[in-house]
Amino acid sequence: GAGEGGWKRKGAEVGGRREAVYESSNFNKNSYIMIVDTLANASKYFSVHPLFAKAFEYIQQTDMKSAESGKSDIAEGLKAIISNGPGKAKEASLSKFECHNKNIDIQFCISGNETIGWKPREKCVTENGDYNPEKDVQLYNEQPDMYFQLNSGQFAIFFPEDVHAPMIGEGMIKKLVI
Repeated sequence: GAGEGGWKRKGAEVGGRREAVYESSNFNKNSYIMIVDTLANASKYFSVHPLFAKAFEYIQQTDMKSAESGKSDIAEGLKAIISNGPGKAKEASLSKFECHNKNIDIQFCISGNETIGWKPREKCVTENGDYNPEKDVQLYNEQPDMYFQLNSGQFAIFFPEDVHAPMIGEGMIKKLVI
């Protein structure tokens, strides 16, 4: 099941509230395992993390095209952020070339064409400021090793090992981040 394989639930204090954080005792910190796929294949990844099934269930049961921008709670340990805005230039996105120490991002493209820069954290050397524990964000002043594109119905899963620069593109991009 999703809870097997060394995953341990730990409590974390975030913004004055207690949140669920999952850590793996057998997770190889030196591997980067970003996932890019289509929503049709989401069930293949349910066993990767105990909350992935709930996250993808939310995506499939919500009318994303008419969903309003904003933040909402899906379940314990899961938050959804829907944004709808113009794509950014590479330079603007790279100023927030980010990764997370505790959280995993599922970034789902609702509409538009989004380019994302990516680099494994182990290759990043120059931090751009201190780690922000409240937002669980570490920024880097680096160049991505690669860029890839998400189109409507596609998603990327970023683990703590994945430094990413999203929202690069022209035109409007509507997306969901869990």
